[in-house]
Amino acid sequence: MAANFKFLHAADLHLDSPLIGLSCKSADFAKRVEMASRKAFDNLVKMAIGERCRFVVLSGDVFDREQRHYPTGLYFVQSMKQLGEEGIDAFVVLGNHDAGNKFAEKLGYTGNVHVFDKKRAETKMIEDVGVAVHGRSFPRWDTDENLALSYPAPAPGVFNVGVLHTACAGNEGDHAPYAPCSVEQLRNHGYDYWALGHVHGFRILSETPHIVYPGNLQGRDPRETGAKGAVLVTVDDGRVVSVEHQALDVVRWASVTIDATPHADRNLLVDEIRNQLTDTCDEAGEERAVAVRIRVTGRTALHQELLLQRASVLADVEDVLPTLSHDVWIEKFSVATEPPAAPEAVDPTVAGRLDAEIRRLAGNGYLAKRLDEKLADIRTKLPANAHAEEFFERMRVEMAGRAANVALSLIDEANHAAH
Repeated sequence: MAANFKFLHAADLHLDSPLIGLSCKSADFAKRVEMASRKAFDNLVKMAIGERCRFVVLSGDVFDREQRHYPTGLYFVQSMKQLGEEGIDAFVVLGNHDAGNKFAEKLGYTGNVHVFDKKRAETKMIEDVGVAVHGRSFPRWDTDENLALSYPAPAPGVFNVGVLHTACAGNEGDHAPYAPCSVEQLRNHGYDYWALGHVHGFRILSETPHIVYPGNLQGRDPRETGAKGAVLVTVDDGRVVSVEHQALDVVRWASVTIDATPHADRNLLVDEIRNQLTDTCDEAGEERAVAVRIRVTGRTALHQELLLQRASVLADVEDVLPTLSHDVWIEKFSVATEPPAAPEAVDPTVAGRLDAEIRRLAGNGYLAKRLDEKLADIRTKLPANAHAEEFFERMRVEMAGRAANVALSLIDEANHAAH
């Protein structure tokens, strides 16, 4: 039976894939993190060496389908060579992205790397620790056949690992249903560990035997929040004794929802946002950049101000970023608040009814909508070379609120004069 050893299981590296949503919104932040996928993979190589792993399995999508940058391939080859110099083997299946890539099959690897065939399932033995690694690469990017059916029976007397890129039934989520199979099918196949890829979240589908998605190595868009990395597996006497997810990402995506209901003061709301951003940074760990999506919700007296002065409030929040311990970028700031519940009784006077109506129109965005219409009309009459964008943005942010405040002030003044 197998000896005692460790191995790393990773998938969905998408090397040199751009972090979606950054370049079009913040060129500066995008430039600082453009090498995030490589740095995350560097962390994987470093961990494999530091943990004295016997081998590494990569369960597909090493590259992006549209990747045409050949130096990306050379970087990967060099990293594999580095593992080989430390006596660490690497076993790779090509996933749907790799199968559509121009150079994924053409790279020249060192002897410690085995890329599984795409026409049939193969078995590779690691004799010194008694391990059989089974795998098959995607024959084409849109493979819809159950590849697991072609995997060989477990080799007797050794620890069996199946490496498979698949949309396992019930776990596909937003991922395309490529190479479908079921947990029950894999469980009954007789292997000791199934190293899956394709789904970008860490999931343990079974513990007898272990069937595991490690998730992707580096989050690529705002939906891929939380820790990303690889799985460190420890085997003693032919039995899995631990499966530990290791965070290896260098940019952490996060989503923060702020309930503004208790806050009637803007400064207190900004303080609350700062506190939650601090907690998010602490959760991300040291030396990790954070890209965060902030959403403000709740019924609050600040509703009108947040709606009409959103850009100004965002500027206040951005002012606190330099005080945080991490490099933080606000990917999106949205306001989804509601005005406080209307009082049961309304002042029956003309002034009272006018006051209530103006507040209602300001709160439901009516004034802002009318202003946008007027600004659009003005824009069509300006000369082509007029530089008015800053003016229009300032008007859009401020004028609806000012109009409401002026109207309310006039009503208040007339009301006092009447008394």
